[in-house]
Amino acid sequence: MLKWAVIFFLISVVAGLMGFTGIAVGAAQIAKVLFFICITLFLIFLVIGLLAARKLR
Repeated sequence: MLKWAVIFFLISVVAGLMGFTGIAVGAAQIAKVLFFICITLFLIFLVIGLLAARKLR
């Protein structure tokens, strides 16, 4: 998912440089949403992993 966020970010940058501001804004918003979903899932799985490791002790 983080890979897709980076791809949409790059699309946004290239579109912005070429003057396609509407596409750039849309791609940037998609990249932002995917990034925050990825970070949220990472934190959830980190907490689950830490709790599972604590139970094994």
